[in-house]
Amino acid sequence: MRPLPILAFALLGLAACQPSKPAELAVRDAWVRLPAVPGRPAAAYFTLSGGTTADRLVAIASPRVERIELHEGGMDGRMTTMRPVAGVAVPAGGTVTFAPGGDHAMLFGVDGTIASGATLPLELSFASGRRLLTQARAVSAGSAAPGEAGH
Repeated sequence: MRPLPILAFALLGLAACQPSKPAELAVRDAWVRLPAVPGRPAAAYFTLSGGTTADRLVAIASPRVERIELHEGGMDGRMTTMRPVAGVAVPAGGTVTFAPGGDHAMLFGVDGTIASGATLPLELSFASGRRLLTQARAVSAGSAAPGEAGH
């Protein structure tokens, strides 16, 4: 086996020192659990990736939903709890997950024509003035969440 020339090692070292692309605020894996009973609220879940500076999610809107509230979820003993919050911190370079049993968005007055498998546009607004648009996949109340077995 021939040893790699010194120049090759130098080039590999320089490549490793190149600055990586700065982290950018992003939303991914958005989905909405439709209500089991028509007219009741739905819930939206997604993952936020923080950018180079900290930010705060302050609102979510959709042309197909009357009102959306940010909620903090958790446990109080063996009881599941949730309460509305004015915003959710997104740390620089960090990840915030909105998931069943935890933080989520409550969707009130969802367009009744939205069926499982459809997409729902969501616009996330941040304290910095930044806005992110995403398409959330609608999932019926009895179906597995995206990424779960059977989905």
